[in-house]
Amino acid sequence: MARSMLIITRQSPWSGPSAREALDIVLAGGAFELPLGLLFLDDGVFQLVPAQQATRLQQKDLTANLQALPMFGIDALYTAKRSLSERGLDEATLSLPVELLDDAGLRALINRYDHVITL
Repeated sequence: MARSMLIITRQSPWSGPSAREALDIVLAGGAFELPLGLLFLDDGVFQLVPAQQATRLQQKDLTANLQALPMFGIDALYTAKRSLSERGLDEATLSLPVELLDDAGLRALINRYDHVITL
């Protein structure tokens, strides 16, 4: 039986390769039908903001990777309510549907998975 894995992405899309690497891991796992979840935490919530202008910062645009998640069977997408509110973001404006979690919900989510990787 496949072990479940939660990927926690904490970096903004413009802060370096970590955001892209987290998405690459999730997409690869999805291709092998592993039970995966993806948690956007802290500055990682900026990955969910539409109309990114990554090329201005000489970064790869992650929009296509994010939109491909459902095609790879990755439907378990989460974010922290606190991460959104601290950054002035609203769930209604995000590019993907995510489940919003409070602190207790985050702890429960992390405990549900066999493995947790933070990038």
